[in-house]
Amino acid sequence: MYSDHLHKFNQILPSSNILTDPDITSSFCTDHRNRYHGEAFAVLQPDNVDAIQKIMRYCHQHHIPVTPQGGNTGLCGGATPHSSISKQGIILSLSKLNRLRNLSYDDNTITVEAGMILADLQTEARNAGLYFPLSLASEGSCQIGGNIACNAGGVNVVRYGTTRDLVIGLEYVLPTGELISHLQPLHKNTSGYEMRQIIIGSEGTLAIITAATLKLFAQPLSILTAWIGIDTIQTAIDLLQRLRDQLSDRISSFELISSQALKLSSSYSQLQPPTEAAWHILLELTDSIPNQNLTDPLISVLEQGNWLNTVIAQSETERNQLWKLRENISEAQRHLGASIKHDIALPIEYIADFVEHSQQQLQQAFPHAQTILFGHLGDGSLHYNVFLGDTLNNDVYQHEDNINKIVYECVIKHHGTVAAEHGIGQLKTQWIPQIRTQSEINWMRIQKQTLDPHNILNIGKVLPPLP
Repeated sequence: MYSDHLHKFNQILPSSNILTDPDITSSFCTDHRNRYHGEAFAVLQPDNVDAIQKIMRYCHQHHIPVTPQGGNTGLCGGATPHSSISKQGIILSLSKLNRLRNLSYDDNTITVEAGMILADLQTEARNAGLYFPLSLASEGSCQIGGNIACNAGGVNVVRYGTTRDLVIGLEYVLPTGELISHLQPLHKNTSGYEMRQIIIGSEGTLAIITAATLKLFAQPLSILTAWIGIDTIQTAIDLLQRLRDQLSDRISSFELISSQALKLSSSYSQLQPPTEAAWHILLELTDSIPNQNLTDPLISVLEQGNWLNTVIAQSETERNQLWKLRENISEAQRHLGASIKHDIALPIEYIADFVEHSQQQLQQAFPHAQTILFGHLGDGSLHYNVFLGDTLNNDVYQHEDNINKIVYECVIKHHGTVAAEHGIGQLKTQWIPQIRTQSEINWMRIQKQTLDPHNILNIGKVLPPLP
């Protein structure tokens, strides 16, 4: 059965771009957290769009499940074959579709293929004297196609928005093999429905993203990075509001870090904590004009609110050390052990109440629970990860449903969402009915049925299971 399919794929791709050895394909079939383990009879690595079209036409015709995969850095199993597929499907890896297609100074845009690694995209922009602001802890291995597919956020959302806000044109292949390409750098286009917005954030369930035209910006030439120790989350929110009033769009990043998260990262990074406090803010101000004095305006704001437990980076080395403490939190957690992760977002005004109430409920149900909380307070997005001190291996997942129920119900009560920037994947599908109306779910199913009538693309992701 599979030999016929492989024979066809060998007519489309060179044999070196078709992986079938289980010792090699197993890494593609396992998610970043080593939690989901799928199967596929082949991993295909096309390096051009025409090959992707041919693959999708054949898979559509023969009802072969296709799991699109970028850097495989997701945390919700979105790029791992679902267990319901068994070994009957393929993984379509975009890693070799990674070229720079165009860069326009007139439009401040860059057009790249989906497999380009985010850090390489940042470098391409920087080499052109411009700036691409999407920045994630996994930027050295995640790919821009995956970032678009899950509408990634990162540390600069407060100023530049999510990935959705950075995409000005999109090219994608439908499950039928049809190519839709609108890569022109049009800053205004009101000619009917904006289809790319449906594809962005759809996590590979509606189409294979092959290329994108993205917004670029002036490079930040004046940068101030500060670490501020505070007593409460509400104090941090007050500081954010004061900064918005007086420094406006100079705020690029406003990161919240709990004392537990800092302690963990500090030990892992072998760096001293910059301040001692219950909570911490990592703040960055930027300006495209060189040699701007950002220090005095910031100090003025800090003095007004008596936020004086502050360290301001005096060199690039110190700046990098402050960011290392923030960026190493995730890796430090992996070394600590398994946890129940939550990628959530709430209206900023409700965050302090949410954290207080959720912590109380968790401690009542799980006295050994320790929460590592950090995230992008500037846009209301938090990483809320729960460790059970006596269970630091995968056995912790036996408590996942109960922990999720506490955290997510508290999120919903405070008008938030259970998926902020990592998506739904196969981890959170059962929670979709709690955060989307039945009318919205019906509309999503209509889009899926229309674009993917044989349901071959990224099966078991995003949409809730049918009753």
